[in-house]
Amino acid sequence: QVQLVESGGGLVQAGGSLRLSCTASGSIFSIDAMGWYRQAPGKQRELVASITGGGSTNYAGSVKGRFTISRDNAKNTVYLQMNSLKPEDTGVYYCHARGYSGYRVFDSWGQGTQVTVSS
Repeated sequence: QVQLVESGGGLVQAGGSLRLSCTASGSIFSIDAMGWYRQAPGKQRELVASITGGGSTNYAGSVKGRFTISRDNAKNTVYLQMNSLKPEDTGVYYCHARGYSGYRVFDSWGQGTQVTVSS
């Protein structure tokens, strides 16, 4: 079992910043991709940003230039620095990780953290 625990959400005014963190724990052999998804009320969950073990990143077009994803492999932790936040960034942000637990593949999600951006 691999668990993901997120932190760092909250309420912020438009133009402000927040930093999300997510740490994986449990029986982890290796972690390949880690990423952040978000779900706004009444909408489907969407990819915000992802990062591979080698550091390659991918961003949703709506957050490019404003958000930065990074990871600390030694700590099994992924971060999402969110700057110039907009009201449309509001939603529940979920951490995701995929890798190996022993010889078995794991695909885990965090419980989600609320981000609210007021106008």
